[in-house]
Amino acid sequence: MTIGILGTVIILDLILAVVRRNKETTPREALGWTLFYVLAAIAFGYLLPQWAPAEYRKEFFAGWLTEYSLSVDNLFVFIILLTSLKIKKESQQLVLLLGIMIAIVLRIILIFLGVALVTRFTWVFFFFGAFLIFTAYKLIEEKENVEEDEAKLVKFLRNRGFSNFGIALIALGVTDLIFALDSIPAILGLTTSTYVVITANIFALMGLRQLYFLLQGLMDRLIHLSRGLSFILAFIGVKMILHALHSIGLHVPEVSLELSLGVIITTLTVTAITSLVATRNVDKPQP
Repeated sequence: MTIGILGTVIILDLILAVVRRNKETTPREALGWTLFYVLAAIAFGYLLPQWAPAEYRKEFFAGWLTEYSLSVDNLFVFIILLTSLKIKKESQQLVLLLGIMIAIVLRIILIFLGVALVTRFTWVFFFFGAFLIFTAYKLIEEKENVEEDEAKLVKFLRNRGFSNFGIALIALGVTDLIFALDSIPAILGLTTSTYVVITANIFALMGLRQLYFLLQGLMDRLIHLSRGLSFILAFIGVKMILHALHSIGLHVPEVSLELSLGVIITTLTVTAITSLVATRNVDKPQP
C-alpha cells in the first residue's frame, strides 16, 4: 500500500514536470511544493504506528531528517553541474526529477544490500561506524573530489556524443549514488528496518527537486552546513561503534534514538541560524 501511494505521487510529479517542462519554477511554487512534501513526510511519520510498530515513528523521523539534510548538501553539486552544462531553467525541473527517480532505484538496491549486511554480520557496524567518522573528517574535501569526478564524467559522456540533457541526467544519478555511500550507512546507524530506510529515503528525495529551486539563492549563505553534517555523521558513526561493542558483550553506553533525534535537530537548527547570521550582510551594498 505504501509503495503504491508513493509510486502514484512520483508518477503525478513526473507528469507535472513533463507538462511544465518549458516553464520556469517560481520561488513561490517551489516553497509550496517543498512545504507539501515536508508536511507529507511529517504526516506519514506521525501516522506510521497505525500500521507498523510504534518505534518506527522515531526511527523514521531520525532517518528522514538525516537523509534530507545530507540531500541538501547534494544540491551544492547539483547547482554547479546544471549551471556548468547551461541547462535552461525551464528544463531543470524535468532533469532533476528524472535524475532523482534514477537515484531512488539505485538507493533501494543499496539499502537491501546494506540491511542484509548489518542484520547478519555485527562486525559491519564497526566498518560503517569507522567509515562515517572518516567521511565526517573528509567531508569538505570529499565534496570537491565529487565535483572533480563529475567533470571527468561530463567530459567522457560529451566525447561519446551525449546531449547536455542526457549528461546532466546521468551525472545527477551518479552523484547521488556517490553521496548515498555516506547517507545509507548513516541511516543504518539509526534503524535496520528496510521499510523505514526506504520510505525515509524516498520522502527525502521526493522533495529535493523543489528544494533545489527554493535554495538556489541561499546556497552561498549556508556556510556552516558541511560542518553540521560532518558532526552528525561523526555522531552516528560513534553510535554504530558503541552498538557493535555492546552487541559483542562489552558494557558500554548505548545512544538512544531519542538522543540521536535531538542531536540531529539541534545541529541542523544551530547550523542554519549561525550560517544566516554570519552572512546577513553579504548581499547588502557597501556604503
